[in-house]
Amino acid sequence: MTHDNRDNRNNDAGALARRDFVRSFALAAAGLAAAGAAGPAIAEGSGKVRKFIRDVTGARVFDLAPVWDENSPIASVNPPYSMFLNATHSSTFGTFGDGKLSFTSEIQQFSGQHGAPSIDAIGHIGREGKLFGGVDAFAATADTRGIGRSGVGANLDIAHYPNGRLVTRGVMLDVARFINGNLTPLPDQFEITAQHLDRTAKAQKVDLERGDTILIRTGWGQYFSANSDLYKGANSPGPGVDGARFLVQAGAAAVGADTLTFEQRPPIFMPGTPQFQVFPVHMLLIADNGINIIENYFLEELADARVYEFLLVVPPLKIRGGTGSALRSFALVPGKDQDDN
Repeated sequence: MTHDNRDNRNNDAGALARRDFVRSFALAAAGLAAAGAAGPAIAEGSGKVRKFIRDVTGARVFDLAPVWDENSPIASVNPPYSMFLNATHSSTFGTFGDGKLSFTSEIQQFSGQHGAPSIDAIGHIGREGKLFGGVDAFAATADTRGIGRSGVGANLDIAHYPNGRLVTRGVMLDVARFINGNLTPLPDQFEITAQHLDRTAKAQKVDLERGDTILIRTGWGQYFSANSDLYKGANSPGPGVDGARFLVQAGAAAVGADTLTFEQRPPIFMPGTPQFQVFPVHMLLIADNGINIIENYFLEELADARVYEFLLVVPPLKIRGGTGSALRSFALVPGKDQDDN
């Protein structure tokens, strides 16, 4: 057997193990939910619970979140971020007269459009005055306390992000590696098309399934901290309308990327024509199809490990009326011992 054939067999075996891992977790989670609904039956399933815990704690974890601070890149259309300590250990020492306790707290100016990664609520984007499902966008935000606080479109805020999307099968399409043959980022203004996505999936030997969360790696996560001016500048790679249609047809529940706006920048479609659109991919995915967009993912460790299929955890804050949320998102794959079994 040649070395290349051995590598292919090892890669195939690893992919199969990851696929079984993801599916077994999904089944276990469904079983635990059913047992919880049945009440006392949970005791009979305690062995399954312990095994589930062992499997989870034995998994390899990929942290997909870069560190966020006042220097992090923010899109110009979004509000600024700030944070300061309103109480320090020095200022609170002795507050209660015991001479021992001190504490600290902070005040942040934070938006649902801040964070890395950050997820857009379905009510974040409208097209021609309508939100997903034909909801009146103007009425949904008539009460400035938040999306739906007016009584219209409350189901489109971030608090209504479905439980079924908190944990999904995740797939990363490493378009940067497919195009460049290495971890080098894609050039700015590179439009990712349906063909790029399809050929990348085939090259990775990954099948896309309905309900997946599909992540696209451009390599620009390398610039998030190292070159934030470039990262948030006028140009960046990303899917255009053609690529977005591919994601819709693939049945994605949510999509994400390692860029500031997910879609290619400048985010314009057919300028100078009656079909001219700004942020066309956002409108197509969110407003037209109810697919959440996640931005500012850190995908370099997954890419370095050539991990393309995983259990993905996407936990937005449950903020009533919120337009989006920061995430501490992470991916799980079998640990070494699990991979060998």
